Amino acid sequence: MPDARNAPNEAALWVGLSLVPGLGGQGLRELLRRFGAPENIYAASHVDLVEVVSAKVARHIIDGPDPVGVAATLTWLDQENNHLITLADAEYPSALLEIQDPPPLLYAKGNLKWLNAPAIAVIGSRNATPQGEKNAEDFAHALSDVGYCVVSGLALGIDGAAHRGGLLGRASTIAVVGTGLDIVYPARHHELAHGIAELGLMLSEFVLGTPAMGQNFPRRNRIISGLSLGCLVVEANLQSGSLITARLAAEQGREVFAIPGSIHSPVAKGCHQLIKQGAKLVDSVADILEELGSAPVAAADAILPTGAPHPLLLHMGFDPVSIDSLAMRSCLTSENLSAMLTMLELEGRVACLPGGRYQRIV
Repeated sequence: MPDARNAPNEAALWVGLSLVPGLGGQGLRELLRRFGAPENIYAASHVDLVEVVSAKVARHIIDGPDPVGVAATLTWLDQENNHLITLADAEYPSALLEIQDPPPLLYAKGNLKWLNAPAIAVIGSRNATPQGEKNAEDFAHALSDVGYCVVSGLALGIDGAAHRGGLLGRASTIAVVGTGLDIVYPARHHELAHGIAELGLMLSEFVLGTPAMGQNFPRRNRIISGLSLGCLVVEANLQSGSLITARLAAEQGREVFAIPGSIHSPVAKGCHQLIKQGAKLVDSVADILEELGSAPVAAADAILPTGAPHPLLLHMGFDPVSIDSLAMRSCLTSENLSAMLTMLELEGRVACLPGGRYQRIV
């Protein structure tokens, strides 16, 4: 392969810099601030480079990147639905530009339209209870139905349930992982990861081949919270990594929500601590929507595939139903339901019946 400094493929320049030993995200951002673009970094002299990075890192840049690593990544990028998003790209998620240390590069697998969709993180314990997993899936499904893309970390327990719920709704889900995207961790989530890549988006800041290492998972948490308008903690013990994500969310100016549990349950203690520290106690999706404002139904309509049924119709079934029953099924407020039902009635998809009941027509 030709030297990345002379490669016509701009992706090679970015990937080459991401592979420089000892550089890291902060160092790369500083180089970009100083020199403006990857090609300018490669063109800089050793004297200029050492004003920003160490002499050792500068020498690695002068020597050029590992051609094998660059070639492997470019081959991966040639595969369908594989993407590299950099700070210079229009697709780079605007929400991440607001955080203190946005990743210079993101590897993605799936549909990039979810990157800038309204999103909510749903996270929690790996050692979740059956009820906790059901809560996570139900909340994620309802949030996705009203237009919020569900962001989580693909871990066992609550994360996996949140992704499954997000996939059931209209706004899908984003999995932010702590490995390279050519690795699925944990392995038992291989099928789930495949489904997310098909209908949602897999995302990582780590270069291909990066194995599961403990220090990488707390790092990816800032991306989970950074992509999101708010962070819902379903279950967490006092040592849970979910509390790190919640703290990062608060520091980033995001809303923090927590579901309470039994005072005797270890996986409820983290949620109770968050509530004591100011997180909003929630027991329905309506509590989240109240805090964030109206559900992004317009955004949801924009991303709903042509011909797909409105998600509220799925909750209605085909028998007459009252708003109170719909509120219980969908976890939406009466105000949101009234707005949606009025829209569906005007479209001729729902009929208003005597007694304040509604029935699906199509």
